[in-house]
Amino acid sequence: MRRPPQPPPVRVGLVGAGPWARAMHARSLAAGPETALAAVWARRPEAARETAAPYGAEVAASFDALLDLCEAVAFAVPPAVQAELAVRAARAGKPMLLEKPLGPDLASARAVADAVAHHGVVTQLVLTKRYHPATRAFLRRARELTVTGARSCYLHGAFLGGDLATGWRLEHGALLDLGPHLLDLLDAAAGPIATVRAAGDPRRWIELTCEHTNGAVSQASLSGAVPLPRARTQVELYGPGGSLSYDTAGLDHEECWPVVRREFAAAVRSGSGHPLDARHGLRIQGLLHQALGRHRDG
Repeated sequence: MRRPPQPPPVRVGLVGAGPWARAMHARSLAAGPETALAAVWARRPEAARETAAPYGAEVAASFDALLDLCEAVAFAVPPAVQAELAVRAARAGKPMLLEKPLGPDLASARAVADAVAHHGVVTQLVLTKRYHPATRAFLRRARELTVTGARSCYLHGAFLGGDLATGWRLEHGALLDLGPHLLDLLDAAAGPIATVRAAGDPRRWIELTCEHTNGAVSQASLSGAVPLPRARTQVELYGPGGSLSYDTAGLDHEECWPVVRREFAAAVRSGSGHPLDARHGLRIQGLLHQALGRHRDG
């Protein structure tokens, strides 16, 4: 029997040419077979050329030109830039692979989500850890556990120097950069989060206390300014039926990207969307906004 013909790769245009764009997005999108890196646009043309060259991708002269060269758009830029350009991509009817957070604040994130809903475009968030098989196995097991309490952390030292010590990360700190990952995991593992309170300094160490709709209470520690040999992400769930732990120490994050690519292409081709979409991103941004607001009030 002949196999059914495979659909052609989704031609993706990449917005951004910084270290993260080069190391992860461009390389993954170009690897295929589900996607192809069609073009790159960045505000620094020389950086766009360096990012596109290894894969034979075109260099777009403008963001509008990028939209003309691709079927879908992937973003690897600061949140404020993504929020502005994602609205324009939605108006052009382009499916989008979005970074977290959606925007620098709740209003900009809502503008993205509203544009996506109005124009009916497919979106998917790069909450990287969610695509690892070990994470998905942990979340399946978590659904079988009655959770009354949880502890978690996401810690690293990237803000102390290096490629990830970028302007927006140093300005906003761990809450906007690391917070979406950990709040998303707690929301999925311990139950939907209803309220978040924060204490500390997002640029040094911030502690979140979450109350979940099922009555569970969880704690999240976030810092990008502690010198560790490697990033540490841990979640511990506790309940009357026992406990369950998740730790990324032994995970190969390279396993996440083929899943991201495959699921994005499937969502684009089917038009059916993805559970980790812009609407989910807006929900996470609402929790970040709540934490930041309560932190300022305090």
